[in-house]
Formats: sequence, structure tokens, C-alpha cells
Amino acid sequence: MTDLRIDPVTPDAENALKDWQHVHNLIVPPAAMSLDEVRERSGRNRLENAYLADVLVGCSTVRPPEGEGAVVTVIARVLPEFRRRGYGAALYENGLTRARALGAGAIETVVLAANTDGVRFAEARGFVETERYVLDGETDVWITLRRLP
Repeated sequence: MTDLRIDPVTPDAENALKDWQHVHNLIVPPAAMSLDEVRERSGRNRLENAYLADVLVGCSTVRPPEGEGAVVTVIARVLPEFRRRGYGAALYENGLTRARALGAGAIETVVLAANTDGVRFAEARGFVETERYVLDGETDVWITLRRLP
């Protein structure tokens, strides 16, 4: 696991933006994003890519605190061929450390319900489902899960 490298994605890092976009769009196709949308998101959230040597294995998002409860959203995504090797846990722990530094009162994550690996991953780390919803005009079910920092 020591070979895993987690790099921040900045709005001006074209290749890093494309890598983050690739993982995100593969894991959550109903929420596929254009490169411009990823660039915009990288300006307001902490986006990171995880590499094993030079091979992309996953990405993460940390959204800053929101609301009265200072809720920070942490999302870790790992490409299917790299799952169950500890990379998701490393991405998640990195995001959790960042969330705590931001003063998180609670941590949330959002998972596409069809991503059963992602739901199990979150539940194994103490997340509890708080909401299921479908976005207007869509059919995919999303799950919001929450835990204490």
C-alpha cells in the first residue's frame, strides 16, 4: 500500500482533471460530468486522484462544511479492478483527515444505490443511511449516509 500516491486536482491541471473525470464518470454514469464541470468543481471542493505508481486507481471529493451541523461530504471512488485492496480505505481516511481539519461536525457520503460495493464500503465505516432520493426527471436512486467524524 505504501506505493499509493494521492494527488490534489487543481483547475489548471488538465491531465489530473481528466483522470478525476474518468473515474467519476465510470463509477457514477448518471452524474457524468464534462471537463468544464470538473474544473469548476475543483475550485470549490477538494478533488484528489489516487495512483499506484503511475496507474490511476481512484479519486475522491471532499466538500467543505455546510449548514448548522458543519457537515462535510467525503466521497471515495475506486475503479472496479482495484477494489478490495485497501485503496478506497486510504482515500477515505485521507478525506476524513481533511474533513476533521475543516471542523466537520458530521461526515456524509453520497452513493448511487446501484453501487452495492460503495454502499457496503460506507456502512462498514460506520455510515448510516439518512436519505434515499431520485433527482427530478431521473430514475436512479441515490443514498445519503452520515456518521460522526
